[in-house]
Amino acid sequence: MDLFKQTWTKEDGDEFQQFLIGCGRPEKTEWTKHIINTSMPVLAVLSPVIKDITKKIAKGNFISFLDLWLWDYFENTSVNGGLIMKIKDFDMMKSYLLPFCQKADNWATCDLLNFSVDEKNQKKLWDLSLELAVSEKPFVRRVGVNIWFKYIKRIGYLPEIFNLINGMRGETEYYVNMVVAWLIAECFAKNRDATLAFFKTNNLNSFTVNKSVSKCRDSFRVSKEDKELLLQFKR
Repeated sequence: MDLFKQTWTKEDGDEFQQFLIGCGRPEKTEWTKHIINTSMPVLAVLSPVIKDITKKIAKGNFISFLDLWLWDYFENTSVNGGLIMKIKDFDMMKSYLLPFCQKADNWATCDLLNFSVDEKNQKKLWDLSLELAVSEKPFVRRVGVNIWFKYIKRIGYLPEIFNLINGMRGETEYYVNMVVAWLIAECFAKNRDATLAFFKTNNLNSFTVNKSVSKCRDSFRVSKEDKELLLQFKR
């Protein structure tokens, strides 16, 4: 199928869905669905194939593709999410991202979003993360927390990240607590002293603390001595 188009019609969208089905691996669908834990139908299209498809669509009028809002399969989330991240105008990107997040029902759909931060959008993206992080929907909250990864090394944001994490003590959703644990491990790898101080004074629930310690200890960027030191914070 020719994926380079200046205008995507409904007929093109129907053809694309059939093309996507043809890229699937029926023998891997159940395994993939189990790993992703999604209620969406899964085609088990290989990630490099999805990336190539997204790259080819992006060379044309990909906004026209997004406006079809194709969502029949999990793989559509990967294509749509990848294209949304290519929108340069922040406000336009946000207008597509918000409904995208509302449809997310799994960790993979959240984690495929690769946000870029620069001086022009730094404040707007941070404010968006705060908006998402208090959503009633757990996977929207996960997207919000994912954005904080981009701010760990940006001046002035780390203390605020720790404050926000502390405010999530009452979080009960597994996939939100897990991304917080990953975030803390990343903070430790990039700013060991400040994160060590946070471990000593945090107000997190026990599950998140223990997972954070575990993720730090799994990291090749953490020294053997620190891995032993972190054991004292397990509950």
